[in-house]
Amino acid sequence: MSEEIDLNQSFKAYDVRGVVGESLNAEAIEAIGAAFVDVLSLAGKDVLVGGDMRPSSAEFAQAFARGATYRGANVIMLGLISTDELYFASGKLDAAGVVFTASHNPAQYNGIKMSQAGARPISSATGLFEIRDLAQQYLNEGLPVSGDAPQGRISERDVLADYAAYLRELVDLAAIRPLKIVVDAGNGMGGMTTPAVLGDTVLPALPLDIVPLYFELDGTFPNHPANPLEPENLKDLQAAVLEHGADLGLAFDGDADRCFVIDERGLPLSPSAITALVAVREIARVQAAGEPNPVIIHNLITSKAVPEFVKRSGGTPVMTRVGHSFIKAEMAAQGAVFGGEHSAHYYFRDFYNADTGMLAAMHVLAALGGQDLPLSELGAEYEPYVATGEINSQVEDKQGATARVVAHFDGQPVDVLTMDGTTISATDGSWWINLRPSNTEPYLRFNGEGRTAAIIEPLRDAVLAIVRGENVTN
Repeated sequence: MSEEIDLNQSFKAYDVRGVVGESLNAEAIEAIGAAFVDVLSLAGKDVLVGGDMRPSSAEFAQAFARGATYRGANVIMLGLISTDELYFASGKLDAAGVVFTASHNPAQYNGIKMSQAGARPISSATGLFEIRDLAQQYLNEGLPVSGDAPQGRISERDVLADYAAYLRELVDLAAIRPLKIVVDAGNGMGGMTTPAVLGDTVLPALPLDIVPLYFELDGTFPNHPANPLEPENLKDLQAAVLEHGADLGLAFDGDADRCFVIDERGLPLSPSAITALVAVREIARVQAAGEPNPVIIHNLITSKAVPEFVKRSGGTPVMTRVGHSFIKAEMAAQGAVFGGEHSAHYYFRDFYNADTGMLAAMHVLAALGGQDLPLSELGAEYEPYVATGEINSQVEDKQGATARVVAHFDGQPVDVLTMDGTTISATDGSWWINLRPSNTEPYLRFNGEGRTAAIIEPLRDAVLAIVRGENVTN
C-alpha cells in the first residue's frame, strides 16, 4: 500500500501524464489497471495494452496488465505501438485499451491514453476521473480480494501489419508519381510505423524514396524533442528536405499520432491547410459514393479557409471547441467523414472517428503525387489567409485580461463568440482573434488570422499588449 502518489497530479481532462517515479510508478499503474477494468465493467472481456519507446513504457504495460487481469480482464499485449495503432486495434477488435505514452513530453514523463471499445474516447466526462478515484483508493488501501472470480489471461498480438494494410486500403498510393520524402520520426514511434506503412518492411514498396531522420526508437530523445509544434524541432527536417531535394518532409510527434508537413522549400504547411486539403478529398470521395453534403468537423481556431473550402466542395462544416474528446464526440454525433484541428490532429470516420497523423500524411502524398505541381503551389491554394500561430501569455487573471480585450473593441463592428474562450471577429470577415485560458497552466492562449499581414499583425500586437497589462490606444 502507498499513500505517496497523488493521482490528481497526473490525471488530466483527456489522459494521464506525469513524471516517472514522482507522480507515476508501477504500483500506481497496477492500481489504475484494476480500476480501469472495474469502472468500465471489463471483467471477462479483452483489454488491449501497448506502449511507446519510453524507458518506463514496457514496465508500466506489465504493471497495468497485472492489475487488469487481477480484476478479471483478458489482456492482449500489443507490445511497441503508436497511439493510432491502439485506436486501430480498439476499433478493429472492438475492445477497450490503453497505450503508455507521454506524446511529445520530455523523457522523464510517461502517461496513458485510454480508449473504450470501438476507439471511443475516455475523458473526464466519460469515466476518466472515476478510474482515478478508484485507483487512488486501491493504491492507498490495496487491491480488493478477488474472491472466487477468475483472474484473466494474458496473450500477445502484433497489429502493425494489419494497421499498415488497413491504411493502404483507405488511401491508395500505388499509382502516384515517384516522390522523395524526408521523414523525421524524432526517435519516436514514427520510426516503426513509417517503414511499415510507407516503406517495404511488411508490404510491397510504394513509389516513395524515403530519407529517414532519427528512426531509432529511443525514449530519451537524443536528437531533439519529439514535438514538431515547436519550430526549433523542425530545423533538421527542413535542412534535410533542401539537402536531398525532396518533394516534402513529414515530422511525427513521439507517439506518432500527429504529423506536420514541410514543402519542398523547407517551409511548413499549416495544419489548417492540411485540414482543408484532406477535407476536399474526403468530400469528393464520399460524394462519388452517393453521400451528399458530408459533414466536416473543425475546431474554432482552425483557419476560416477550412469551412470555406468545405462549403465550396459541397460539404457541411461544423465548428467545435478545441480538444480531441470534443472532436471525436462530434464526429460520432454528426456522422462526420473527417475532422481537423490546428494542432495537427486529424480524425477520420473510416478510422473509427479517431485521429491518425499517418493517414493525413498519406492524403497529402496522394494529392501531391496525383498531379505535377510542387507542394508549395498545391498548398498555397489552401492558405489564403495570414495566421499568427498560438501565442501564450502568462496571466494570473485570465478572465480580467479577456474582459479588457472585449472592452477594447466595444463599439466597433465585431461579433463575439464564447464557445471556447472568447472569439472576436470583424463583421466584414477581414480578421478574427481568439483568447482561450489553459486548463492546466497560468496561460492565456492567443490565436488570430487576417486577410493580410498588414491587418492581423498590428491587431496581434495590440491585443497581446492589453492581455499583458500594457497601455494601448485605440
